[in-house]
Amino acid sequence: MLEPRPRGIRGSIVLVERFSLVPGFGGLFGEETRDMTRYEAAVGNFQVVVDLEKDAAFLPDAIRGTRTLYVGAGTVSGYVDLGALGERDVTVNGDRTKASIRLPHAVLGTAALDPNRSYAVSKQRGLLDRIGDLFSDNPAGEQAVQKLAAQHIDEAARDSGLAGRAEKNTTSMLEGLLRSLGLREVTVTYG
Repeated sequence: MLEPRPRGIRGSIVLVERFSLVPGFGGLFGEETRDMTRYEAAVGNFQVVVDLEKDAAFLPDAIRGTRTLYVGAGTVSGYVDLGALGERDVTVNGDRTKASIRLPHAVLGTAALDPNRSYAVSKQRGLLDRIGDLFSDNPAGEQAVQKLAAQHIDEAARDSGLAGRAEKNTTSMLEGLLRSLGLREVTVTYG
């Protein structure tokens, strides 16, 4: 499992150290070395509505059945995996004014449901379900609706263009970082 990585300036310094294969960059920031396997470039906040209904085949809803209307709020991060970046993926011209970097496409993380912003709008349960809740560790059946909310947030993130935004932000960060180190032209490609 990947751990959260530093952001901002510290993350940029780590990235430069990953480019130690570029002549002159190796010891630029001292001896501190950290492994940055991914650059978190974008985070999306999403809110979805889930209507989960479970019915019994031959019993009316008033006797057996549940319906939960739930608002799920959470975040999804978009990141670029830098762990496999190799010598062939970074090229610099002879006078060190132009650099070309090839990265894998951005990937979306899994949804992190925020319990402080997620809530059930309504819950309807049949008589037998209410009696069963007295003997249950999860009386309201929240786990199923939370899992469904997280799936809907993942779908919303895929449809939102978050991965494209992560690539754009990664490109901007790399261009700014490498230009501040004296390179005049930086080309970043994905794929």
